[in-house]
Order: sequence, then C-alpha cells, then structure tokens
Amino acid sequence: MFEKVLLYAGPHKGTLYRATLVVLASVCLGVVPFVLGCQVITPLVMGEAVTAGFVATRTAGVLACLLLQAVLYAHGLELSHKAAYHTLFGLRTALQKKFEDLPLGVVQEKGTGTVKKLFVDDMDSLEVLLAHSLPEGIANLMVPVAVIVAMFFVDWRLALLSLASIPPSLVAMMLMYRVGMKKMGPYYMAGQKMNNTIIEYVNGMEVVKVFNRDAESYARLREDVLGYRDMTLAWYKAAWPSMAVYSALLPCTVILTLPVGAWLVLAGRVALADFILVLCLSLSIGTPLLKSLGFLPTLPQLNYKIGALEQVLDAPILKQQAMNFLGKGHEIVFDHVTFGYEKIQGQEIIVDEVIHDVSLTIPAGKKTALVGPSGSGKSTLAKLLVHYYDVQSGQISIGGQALTDMRLDALNAEISYVAQDQYLFNTTLLENIRLGRPSASDEEVWQAAEKAQCLEFLQKLPDGIHTLAGDAGKQLSGGQRQRISLARAILKDAPIVVLDEATAHADPENEEKMEAAIAALVRDKTLVVIAHKLAAVTDAEQIAVVDGGRIIATGNHDDLLQRCDTYRRLWQASEESVDWQVRREKEDA
Repeated sequence: MFEKVLLYAGPHKGTLYRATLVVLASVCLGVVPFVLGCQVITPLVMGEAVTAGFVATRTAGVLACLLLQAVLYAHGLELSHKAAYHTLFGLRTALQKKFEDLPLGVVQEKGTGTVKKLFVDDMDSLEVLLAHSLPEGIANLMVPVAVIVAMFFVDWRLALLSLASIPPSLVAMMLMYRVGMKKMGPYYMAGQKMNNTIIEYVNGMEVVKVFNRDAESYARLREDVLGYRDMTLAWYKAAWPSMAVYSALLPCTVILTLPVGAWLVLAGRVALADFILVLCLSLSIGTPLLKSLGFLPTLPQLNYKIGALEQVLDAPILKQQAMNFLGKGHEIVFDHVTFGYEKIQGQEIIVDEVIHDVSLTIPAGKKTALVGPSGSGKSTLAKLLVHYYDVQSGQISIGGQALTDMRLDALNAEISYVAQDQYLFNTTLLENIRLGRPSASDEEVWQAAEKAQCLEFLQKLPDGIHTLAGDAGKQLSGGQRQRISLARAILKDAPIVVLDEATAHADPENEEKMEAAIAALVRDKTLVVIAHKLAAVTDAEQIAVVDGGRIIATGNHDDLLQRCDTYRRLWQASEESVDWQVRREKEDA
C-alpha cells in the first residue's frame, strides 16, 4: 500500500518523509514533559531536598516542550498536506489520462455518479488519509515502541505490566478490522449507486414531472439513499463495540502497572524511583498509542480506495496504433464482427453478446442505411464504427486499414458522428460549433450555421450566435441542439458521416430544414444513416436490415420490399404511423 502512495507522490515523496520526521519529533517532545515531571516527583517522594530553581527549570522545560511540540506538529501537518495534495494531483492526472485511453462507451457505462465519486469524493477522502494517517500514524506508533523498549531497560517486569492493555485492545482492533473489510465493498457500492441515482433524479426531473412519475422516481431515490444510510449504520454498528473496547482500554497503560508495581515496591523487589519513572513513561504513551491504533482502521480504507482507482487505471485501454489514417479511399468493411457488453453477474464478469458475426461493406461516397426494430443493434454498429468500443472478434476497416491500426484522433478526423443526443457546452453557440474545427474563422462558423439551417433561431436569440448554450445546452430545444451539432459536422467536413437518428427531435415544421442541413453535410461523402423513419432512407443506395444483432438482408428499398419480410413489416408500420398522424391532424382540425 505504501508503495502505491509513494508511486503517485512522485517527486514529492520526500516531503512526505520530512512530514513524518517532523511529526515524529513532535510526538517525542510530548514524552519529555513526563520525564521532567518524574525528575520532580521522585526526589519529593524519596524525601530528598528540592530547590525552587530546580522545579522552575523543569516547569519551564515542560512549557517549552509543549510549545515546540505544537509548532512542530503544525509544521508537520503543513508538509503532509502539501505532499497529500501533490499525491492526489498525481492520482487525478493518472486517472484522467486513463479515462482518455478507455473506450468512450466504457466511460459512459460507468455513469456520471461513479465518475464524480472517483474524481471528487474518493479523492477528497484520500486527502485526509494521506495527510494524517501516514505521518501521524507512523510517528505515534514509533514513539510508544521506543518508550516501551526504554522501560524494559529500567525494569522488565514493570515494562510488561505496562503492556497489559495492548493485547485486548489489539484483539478488539482486529475484530473491527475484519468486520470493516467485509462491509467495505458493499458500503462503497451503495455510495456509488446513490450518487448515480441522485444525478439521474436531478437530470430527469423534467420528464418525471411531465409524466407524473414523482412518486416512483422519489421512491427509487429514497430507496437508494436509505440503502446507503442503512449500509453505513450497519458498518458502524458492527464496529462500535470493538471501537469502544480498544478506545477505553488502550490508554490505560497503568491498569496493572500501578497496583502490581506498588506491591513489588512494598515487597522490596522494585526500586521506588524505577516505579515512578515507569509510571510516568506509561502515562506518556497512552495518547500516542490511541492515535496510532486509531489510524489503523483508515489504512484498509486507503488501500481499498487506491485499489478501486487502480482497478479503473488497470482496465483494458482502447486498442489503437500510433499511426495516421493510411486507408485507400473510404470504403467501410465490417468483417465477421462480434461484440457484447460486459456486465457483472454474481462474482463474475460476463459478456452479453449483442452483435453476432456481422459482415457488411459500405461503399465509399454512397448512402447506406441501417434499419431494424428497436434494440436490434443499429446504434451499437455505429458506435463500433466510431470506435466507442473494441470488438470481441472480427475487424472493422476503412479504406483497407483496420480501426485498431490508427490513432483515435486520426480516425475522428475521418468521421463526423452526429448522435440523437448531442452535448452542448455552457459557452457561446459560436464556440460550440467551432468544436468541429477549432482553427475555423468566425466567418466559416457562420457559413456552417447557415448550411445547418440555424440562422432562423439564431437571429431570434438576444445575443445571436454569441448566446450562451446553458448547462448541457438547456437554452435550446432538442431540434435546435441537433442543428447546432449538424453545423459542427458541416464545419468539420469529414469524408465519412454517421447519422444516428439525427432528426429524432425535429418536429414536422423543422424536419424539412433538418433534411436540407443533412443534404449540405453529406454531399459527396460516405454516409451511414440510422433511422426509424424509413421514408427518409428510401433513396439510399444500400439498406442493411438489422435484427437480433445480425444483418439479415441488404439491398435497395424496392428490392427489400419484395424479398425481406422484416423490412416489409417495418415499412408498413412506418407508413401507418404517417397515416395516423395525418388522420389525427384532420380530426383536430
């Protein structure tokens, strides 16, 4: 565990060493007043003469030690906190770099709550452990050990008596440790689940209100919050008895030393001066022992949290080579591709296969549509094409070059991917569009916005294209956000365009504008379209019918109507929905 901490501390581990030494000196100074007190008490008990100057000197020494102890302790914590924050910086940086290398789909599957907990909550709790547990825990353990060794040099019998409270305290500590390790995993899982649910509850509040599902949504939120509460209380409840035992017993280092030691003195077996010295030294180690063992339960937490972070850091990264795009043309080939999502079942991670041995060639410069029932695997194929995930078997290539044989940024330069839900950053709409090509001028951004049919609503905004999009683009409607995303893609001008339900949020009035924007985007490009509205893809040179994660038929619209039952049913359902909308509009009129 200490190796892990020092690994991420990097060049600042020397600061952690210095912090430990300074805190160690501070704890040592806490023992000195007891020794000085012994020097005053012993001659008084022995009936020897003691001058006022002698007492004053020892008293001044006690005050000086206490003052210096406080100064050194503060300085030690200052150093340890600096080391802790630099260590956390190293951890956060390593985690951020790892997230950049992970498949994007894997990051999305983890959920916002889990990612937030990793980067914020777990990191913040590690700061306390790193800044206090390591320097203070080590220092407060080493000093009592040194004092106990010194007591053995004074009188081994009295030293053994001073250790009497430690064995039962350690037993209680081990019991608490065992309980904590059993419940630690479920406790952190409950915390992650609660975080995800809270974020989902807040993000989905609009839908919940509109469809009157407040009770159901709140019930789930309440259930997960109560689950986290119950798990926390169960953990503490199991640990409290052991914690009470060692907290009460451990500081009582004189529990046997005082009565038995006094008997030994009366029996003439131990010198009174030695007895007083051992008593004073025993009293000096009670607080450091309690602090050191109090930090021990935090060490498994430190180990667990770093382990959880490293579990993410050790996850398989996206397969890619440090190569540019070298493909000849932009023909896309799915060659016996199989893919499944990983999920946890019991104690095992299994793969739920959703794409089964798919082979498909998408001609360059042509329009290919992927159609099929909901859940058939259309969007998964699109995400595999833009390398959201690595395939389990088979290969996807562009122009003869496998996706895994090029850098992800090189692949991204060749593909514009417009999904159903596009994220807008809380900056101006101009800058949101410029993400498509950061080097583009304002004039080029305006031209892309015009081609994407954005000017109509941009002119109505108070600051036009310089209007802030709001958090996640909340200042715009769904259709407006999609047109901004189309403007991004137009500005990017990549040779391959993938549209995943790009007109899903378009109302009938704006659908024509969206189609015009798409026409401007895809001219002379390799186009892959995923759509439920089959009328929008009847002009496609190739239509691939996806069902159950397999390509069951390919051809043009007329051909598939003749020979593919699944496509025929989809077409009929699409036509009936159009007729239903027309009839409904007439009835409303």
